[in-house]
Amino acid sequence: VSLKSGHLFERRLIEKQISATGRCPITDQDLTKEDLLSVKSHQNQQASVVKPRLTSAAGIPGVLKTLQDEWDAVMLETFTLKKHLSDVRQELAYALYQKDAACRVIARLIKERDQARAALSDVQSNMAAAVGKSGPAGEMEVEDDAGINSEIIRKMQTTAKKLGNKARKTKVKGLQLSVKKPDEVAGYKKLSSHPLHSSSKPGILCLDLHPKSQDLVLTGGSDTNAILFNRGTKKILDTLKAHKKKVTSVKFHPTSNVLFTTSNDSTAIIWSPDSKGKFKKQSVLADHTAAVVNSTLHPSGDYLITASADASWCFWDLETASCKAKVSSDKIQAGYTKATFHPDGLILAAATADQTVRIFDVKQQKNVHDFKGHAGDITGLAFSENGYYLGSADSKGVVKMWDLRKLSNFHTIEIGKPLTDLAFDQSGTYMLTTGPDIQVYSVKGFSLVKTFNDHKKEVTSAIFGKDAAFIASTSRDRTLKFFG
Repeated sequence: VSLKSGHLFERRLIEKQISATGRCPITDQDLTKEDLLSVKSHQNQQASVVKPRLTSAAGIPGVLKTLQDEWDAVMLETFTLKKHLSDVRQELAYALYQKDAACRVIARLIKERDQARAALSDVQSNMAAAVGKSGPAGEMEVEDDAGINSEIIRKMQTTAKKLGNKARKTKVKGLQLSVKKPDEVAGYKKLSSHPLHSSSKPGILCLDLHPKSQDLVLTGGSDTNAILFNRGTKKILDTLKAHKKKVTSVKFHPTSNVLFTTSNDSTAIIWSPDSKGKFKKQSVLADHTAAVVNSTLHPSGDYLITASADASWCFWDLETASCKAKVSSDKIQAGYTKATFHPDGLILAAATADQTVRIFDVKQQKNVHDFKGHAGDITGLAFSENGYYLGSADSKGVVKMWDLRKLSNFHTIEIGKPLTDLAFDQSGTYMLTTGPDIQVYSVKGFSLVKTFNDHKKEVTSAIFGKDAAFIASTSRDRTLKFFG
């Protein structure tokens, strides 16, 4: 090694170069033998010596064997690599298949979502289009001069916007996650039975369950009274006495300590508690001329609709207890048997004694569509919480499901026994009917989940508790029963 330039040379050759020229052959600098530094490859020169081949490998047969061994090793390594490559290819193909399947599922779900959105948006447009046509009900007559004014319509539209498609879908999905499974409902048994109302005029005709305080149950009977019952303590909290004929419907207000009842005496009553907590008559709604058969509360809690056998329905402002509109028509002569608000509060479904389900635009008090097909009096009417489906039951034992998007009947259940009521649970997972017994159906496929036949007489009404965790029912046998 040259100490001046750091280059490495073979000693014999660089010494000849120095003797001949006295310069470095690379840098052309002056160079002497003293400028060279010897480099040894190993301290032990014997260790650097390459050992000779074994005698067995020195000949041609040995060389061939060595080459054969190396060839075998190469082949084994090649086989291993090919096998690994095949495994990797299979894993890659499976991953690509999964990705393709996932993309297809996502595309289908997106398509179904878009179709559902479009279909739901068509509901209101269909109703609006029907308003402009000459419907079978003709023009409706509104007797009250005040009418449903712009301020009321604004409040209703605000409520509908809050409870719109997206919010309602999110709510229903959340409820469906916690609702009881069909096999759990199928295992329900009678939990308790409570005789209520007068034995001289036996029969409980209607009930309601408080939306938040699930222990509170309100019943109405043939004895003209309504009873407030506590499911937890199993005690009667109050008896509401004011009607002169049998009570046809009872209703809790969801946020205020207010109750509503309707009766065959042509009146509806708003009840509120006094200083001692006992419910007293607050207002009597007496604009009907025949039996008030049903009432339904607007989702905002500000308005109430009562339906009557006098072939009219009234829209009430609860703050002032005043009738803002009494709606009737010359072409609807049959009295009403049921009425219920759509979950968004802009549509009213009402059944009349001529076996027809009528759809109204509440803002304009217009009969925008009629569903026909029942052969018996319609005794049960309810919207599913999803806002798409309307269920109706009749005295001939037939249940019909109506699609508001297509304005058509998409499913019929023939039970064959006279029915008295129909209800959905809050998630829209289950539907029940009442009559000689209680039958619970899964809405998906409308398969029968459970039949309860514990009542001794006709079951008049039933309702699901939160998450379908229990069922409350009333009967003409004068009992309130709970199943769970």
